[in-house]
Amino acid sequence: MEHVAGEYFIHLDLYVALQVILLGFIGGTLSGFIGSGGAFFMTPGMMNLGVQGVVAVGSNIAHKFGKAMVGSRKHGEMGNVDKKLALFLVLTSYAGIWLAVWINSKLFAGGGGGEHGAPKGAGANLYISIVFITILSVVALSMLRDVMRTAKDEGMGPSRKISEFLSRLRLPPMIYFKVADVKVSLWVLMMVGLATGYLAGTIGVGGFIGVPAMIYVFGIPTAVAAGTELYLAMFMGAWGAVNYAWQGFVDIRLTMLMYLGSLLGIYIGAYGVKVVNEVYIRLVTGLIIIICALSRGVAIPMYLRQLGYVNMDPAFDTYFNGASKVLLFLAGFGGVAVILFHVFRAHRRRRSIQVVMEYAKT
Repeated sequence: MEHVAGEYFIHLDLYVALQVILLGFIGGTLSGFIGSGGAFFMTPGMMNLGVQGVVAVGSNIAHKFGKAMVGSRKHGEMGNVDKKLALFLVLTSYAGIWLAVWINSKLFAGGGGGEHGAPKGAGANLYISIVFITILSVVALSMLRDVMRTAKDEGMGPSRKISEFLSRLRLPPMIYFKVADVKVSLWVLMMVGLATGYLAGTIGVGGFIGVPAMIYVFGIPTAVAAGTELYLAMFMGAWGAVNYAWQGFVDIRLTMLMYLGSLLGIYIGAYGVKVVNEVYIRLVTGLIIIICALSRGVAIPMYLRQLGYVNMDPAFDTYFNGASKVLLFLAGFGGVAVILFHVFRAHRRRRSIQVVMEYAKT
């Protein structure tokens, strides 16, 4: 299969397969908790295992479809999905995904491969990493800043300055969304959909624009933003998978292995949203994202060296990749540990209440 599919499909042994399953579990748990799809963890995680950036993105988008379907169903049972809002956003997200796939494909074909000893796809790896660092850093710092602001007032929610400003502008046509209980301009919806689709197609991460945009731009509660983004991710995942598969960049083996871990993790994460304070969710999310951004930053010198922009001993590539991998798993394990702690604590409290009630009945 590796020979037929292409030389950029990695060799899978038991050790690598187990790591991919672990990536899926951590990514699935974070996905259900944050509503981002978890690709901010899984895509760089696969790249650390030696998977080409475009293959990591393509395989993760294919995985995104099924995982998002399970996650959105769970959120839907809790009343956290605004299907009308998701369907409006999907209109322009398809254009963003198509553009992203085209750019990544061109960079993969032209960046690296022979010159300066660069492996094929080094240019695409560098581009994907830079987009990762830029977007994740902006989102993480914005969320952490907002958490620090709201910490002064325990009852204060996410900042509404942007959403209030846009609502005063009232750019027609304005569309009302019942579940989210907001009115949003069609033009704002189109821009957010385009940006979400582009990022989903470029780095496999659409939720980091979609979820914050719904919270800070549209003024939607965090839980509804997470559920709606997962519902939207079903459609984006299907369209992105078709586009990347057409280019030959989907490794179905990786997709299936990630499913083994993520379908369990996403249920745990979705339950965590229900029992964890909203401000705490944003704090944990911000910290995880900033560490993931640092993880990608550590790998940048390796790609610069491969493209001939930096004169460095190739032996250092192993150290840069190893450090990047350690930081990434530190963020993932830390985030999952926090979620599991609160989930188990909530479960114990629930059981204690049930025991007391049963005892009272007798």
